[in-house]
Amino acid sequence: MGALFGKSSKKTAPSRITEQDKAVLQLKQQRDRLKQYQKRIELQLENDRQVAKKCLQQGRKDRAKLLLRKKKYQESLLTNADKQLENLEKLAADLEFAQVEMKVLDGLKHGNAALKKVHDMLDINEVEKIMDETREGIEKQQEIDAILTDVLTTQDEEDVLAELDALEAEEQAINLPSVPSDELPAAAEAEADVTEEEETKATTKTAATKTKRVLVEA
Repeated sequence: MGALFGKSSKKTAPSRITEQDKAVLQLKQQRDRLKQYQKRIELQLENDRQVAKKCLQQGRKDRAKLLLRKKKYQESLLTNADKQLENLEKLAADLEFAQVEMKVLDGLKHGNAALKKVHDMLDINEVEKIMDETREGIEKQQEIDAILTDVLTTQDEEDVLAELDALEAEEQAINLPSVPSDELPAAAEAEADVTEEEETKATTKTAATKTKRVLVEA
């Protein structure tokens, strides 16, 4: 029905600007206006001083005196503006800090509520039972360790350590890569070349010996 009348059915999101935010904004606006007012007063003071100086030069002493009285009054206004400005800045700072404190308190409130839910889920008797069972388990394990320590002699402990070292060495030997037993092709060819060369040298030496013997016999 809302679409027929051209109205959106979506609800507007709630504004995140709080009353404290609005108050801080107003204070800062007042501060800015006061600063602008101070600048105007300072310019007017300098202008009155220059005009009074010219009046004295022209012999218009009464006019210069009147301008200086006006200048004195405006200086008092400027002093009051400084005090008001200090109050505004202090109030804005206090209000902003109060907002921070409210957020901190809100966070603590939610944290305490969550912690309370956790505590409600935990049963004190159950926690004490778990702690007692844990303590009994630790004590039992300590008794077992003490019994084993008393039963084993010093020699037994040394044998245990030696067996442990042997197991570690065996494990390391198993994990080492095996050395290949097959001969590399390059090495085999080199060995064949050496054997062939040795046979050639031996044949040559035998032939030379036979030739020498024939010459001697002749």
